[in-house]
Amino acid sequence: MEYGLIGERLGHSYSPRIHRFFGDYDYQLYPMPIQDVETLLREKRFKGLNVTIPYKQTVLPFCDALSQEVQAIGSANTLVNRDGKLFAYNTDLAGMLSMLDRAGIGLTGKKVVILGSGGTSLTAQAACRVQRARETVVVSRSGPVTYEDLYANHADAEIILNATPVGMYPKNLVSPIELSRFPKVQGVADVIYNPAKTALLLDAEAAGIPCIDGLWMLVAQAWHAAKLFLDAEIPEEKVQEAYRAVRKDCLNLVLVGMPGCGKSTQGKRAAELMGKGFVDLDAEIVKRYGPIPEIFASQGEQGFRAIESEVVKEFGKESGLVIATGGGAILRPENVRALRQNGKIIWLRRAVEQLSTKGRPLSVNLDRLREMEEIRLPLYRACADAAVDVLDDPVLTTQKILEGFDEAVGAERAEPEHAGHSGKASVRNADL
Repeated sequence: MEYGLIGERLGHSYSPRIHRFFGDYDYQLYPMPIQDVETLLREKRFKGLNVTIPYKQTVLPFCDALSQEVQAIGSANTLVNRDGKLFAYNTDLAGMLSMLDRAGIGLTGKKVVILGSGGTSLTAQAACRVQRARETVVVSRSGPVTYEDLYANHADAEIILNATPVGMYPKNLVSPIELSRFPKVQGVADVIYNPAKTALLLDAEAAGIPCIDGLWMLVAQAWHAAKLFLDAEIPEEKVQEAYRAVRKDCLNLVLVGMPGCGKSTQGKRAAELMGKGFVDLDAEIVKRYGPIPEIFASQGEQGFRAIESEVVKEFGKESGLVIATGGGAILRPENVRALRQNGKIIWLRRAVEQLSTKGRPLSVNLDRLREMEEIRLPLYRACADAAVDVLDDPVLTTQKILEGFDEAVGAERAEPEHAGHSGKASVRNADL
C-alpha cells in the first residue's frame, strides 16, 4: 500500500481520480471494518492515507503527532507515515472554508445550523470559529439539540451546513430537514458530493438560496493532503483542473424532447464520443415490462407514467451516463428532480412535422403532436440547462449537444466575484 483512502464504505468515492491530478503516485480505496483499521495503523505499511466516515476520530490514538488543527478540531482526515511515525492532519477545514468562499456563503455574524455531530461536524464547527459565526447550533438525533428542537427553537437559522450522510448515494433524494421551515436561510452547504445536488440542495436551488455541494471541498482538501503526502508544492491551478474534470466526468448528460426528435440516436453518438455509458429509458421499460403500446393498452397512460417514474429515479441517481428520456418524462416534477440531481439536461428541439411517430401510442397524428407540444414546450424550457436544434446533419447535431453540455457544466463552475480562485484558505490557529 502506498497511498489511499480508508473508510467503512467507499464505493461512491471520487478520490482516486482526483489524486491523479496531483502527483504520480498509487492511490487506492480501502474500505474496511474498524478492526482492520487498527491493524493497518499499528503495522504502518503505507506512506500516506486519507480518512473518511466513520474513522476520523478512531485514528487519533494511533498517531504519534497531531497538527494544531487536529488538536483543536478533534478529528483527522490525513495521515502521513514519516520513518515509522504517524503524523495526523486535518485538511478538511481548509477545504470547507474554500468551498464556502467559492459559493459566496459567509458565516461571519450569522446563526449557523450544523446537521450532524461526527468528525465532519467538528470541522464545520471549526469553520464557524474561524469565520466568527454569531451562533453555532449542532443538531443530531441523540441531542442535546435534536431535530425536533431545531424546528421549535432555531427556525431563524441563516446558514445551514449538512455534515451528515443523509441523501448520499445510493440513498438519494432524501433530505435531513424541511428547508421550507427556515425562512431566513441565506446559504446552504452540503458536504455530500454524490449526487451533485442532494434533495437539500435541490430545495435550496428551487428557493433561490445560494448553495454548494461538497465536490469543491473534496478536491481542495485532497490538494492540501497531496502536498503533505509528497512534501512538495503543487500548483494551485491543479485544484480547478481536477474539479472541472471530475465534475464533467461524473455528471450525466440527459436528453429531453418531443417523441421522435432523435434522443436515442443522438444519445448513443454522444455517449460513444464522451466515453460514458448510454441508457435509453424507454428501452429499459420495454426490457422489463414489454412493448410500450401494450402497457398503454393494459394500464393506461397513468400506469405507464408510474413505471416511467420508477425507471427515471433508478437511473437518475447514477453518474457518468448519457440518458435518453421518453418524450413525456418531464410531465412529472419528481422525474425532473431525479434527473437534475446528477445531470445537465439538454432539450432537443425539432419541428413537429419532422417527428417520427412509428410505435408511439400518443403520437397518432400531426394534430395530436401539436397539442402535445403546446403542453410540453414550457416544461422542456423550464427544466433544460441548454437547448439544441436537431439539424439535418446528425454529426453537427451531436457536436452541438456536447457543446451545450460543456457550457452547462461551465456555467455551474462560474465563481462569484468575491470568491477565492484556488483551494487556499486562511486559517489562524488562534481562531480554532
